[in-house]
Amino acid sequence: MTMQWWRDAVIYQVYPRSFADGDGDGVGDIAGIRARLGHLRDLGVDAIWMSPWYPSPMADAGYDVSDFRDIDPVFGDLAEAEALIEEAHEAGIRIIVDIVPNHISSEHPWFKAALAGGPERDYFWFRKSQNMPTNWVGEFGGTAWTRVDDDTWYLHLFTPEQPDLNWEHPDVQAEFESILRFWFDRGADGIRIDSAALLFKDPALPEVVEGQPHPFHDLDAVHDVYRSWRRIADEYEGRALIGEVWMPDVERFTNYLRPDELHAAFNFDFLGCAWDPRLMRDCVNRTLGAHAHVGAPPTWVLSNHDVTRHVTRYGRADTTFSFENNLDGTPVDLELGTRRARAAALLTLALPGSAYIYQGEELGLWENEAIPEDQIQDPMYARRGHTRDGCRVPMPWSGDEPPYDFTTGAPWLPQPAEWKDRTVQAQTGDPSSMLELYRSAIRLRTFTGHDFAWLDRGEDVLAWTRGTDFACVLNLSGAPVSLPEHRGILLASSPLDGDLLPRDTAVWLRL
Repeated sequence: MTMQWWRDAVIYQVYPRSFADGDGDGVGDIAGIRARLGHLRDLGVDAIWMSPWYPSPMADAGYDVSDFRDIDPVFGDLAEAEALIEEAHEAGIRIIVDIVPNHISSEHPWFKAALAGGPERDYFWFRKSQNMPTNWVGEFGGTAWTRVDDDTWYLHLFTPEQPDLNWEHPDVQAEFESILRFWFDRGADGIRIDSAALLFKDPALPEVVEGQPHPFHDLDAVHDVYRSWRRIADEYEGRALIGEVWMPDVERFTNYLRPDELHAAFNFDFLGCAWDPRLMRDCVNRTLGAHAHVGAPPTWVLSNHDVTRHVTRYGRADTTFSFENNLDGTPVDLELGTRRARAAALLTLALPGSAYIYQGEELGLWENEAIPEDQIQDPMYARRGHTRDGCRVPMPWSGDEPPYDFTTGAPWLPQPAEWKDRTVQAQTGDPSSMLELYRSAIRLRTFTGHDFAWLDRGEDVLAWTRGTDFACVLNLSGAPVSLPEHRGILLASSPLDGDLLPRDTAVWLRL
């Protein structure tokens, strides 16, 4: 891999609670990840992005962090984390750790000192007011303020257990710069930045008014932070900063990717795009054009720990993603969704830039929308009626029934009985399986540095070349279509119909 490995890498997201359990308590941990590194090596990924593994009361599944320089005991300890980084490097896999700069846990020493009236109070957004300071709606829905006494409130854009930090304070900025160095010094190859656009708030606390500057989304001051972080990353060889930036305005989005800021950011425009040829073509053009403007690599993402798995999304009448179209009782055609997900795998892995795989995506897992209400653990459910737990269900490794060798105990979320055909064991060696499709595609993905050019195969077909001898063709029409002239077929997402490409099928061709 080059020192700019992030430009065309395949990056795999590990959600530690649900990847593999090494101690039998039903919750995934570092021991389980270390034991399953062979799966990721065989898959062929270049890097692993670890979702938060820090000490946390788990009010929001670890995104309420009480100490960024340690590991939560449920996952292991710091020595195990360092061993995982070393073992991953030996397997040719880089490690990206997750940093959450917008907020910390209400159990963090800073916030406890702030509640006691110490100078740390200035590290947060406390306001004196008889009534709630604003009518801001939090990211999980509901109010963004909690009262601590008769006339004092603190801000939290997520749960009350996640008080927002005041990024105007130099101590806050210095602390996170120190945290970055802590993990870079331990061999971390990258930092994934949670909610990267939310750090600064307008101190005047205006209400949210359509058409007016937003009081806490994408304030210009945030870019100074990432310029500072970039200078730190540049002190270490081959380190990357990757932002979670939910931003509908493409120009504002790419501001985060200017040459002196973040190296990459997640492409949520593509993730939420409908299974529609015109919308997908427009999204690809928009993405490539915007990233070329700032010299940054595009990213292609189908799923993650916050969104409905795309096998389920692509099996619905509405194939887009939003937090409102989950658990709504909409019928899902899993056969259709799986067929489209297979085609989408070849689509994302053939586009210029880097591709992100969410754990279980390579197995064709679907959203578990049948979790009993009393077992739902996501705090978003109480506030918005939506749960992200369905995409966080533990991985199936082997066996014919739950827990599929994920644990020797009871998994923290229930696994569907229908996943018995989706285990790693069941799919390994089966040339028609989703797992072997991903393994083959990643192994054949040798055209990453070649130019991109569209092929005209009709408005309902997405077709493009990478260099002079490779093409990808995706049929989004309602009927089979003919293939362009070619020397051979490298890989197909579904069986071909003679010389015709069936609907919802992608193929890689040697030209």
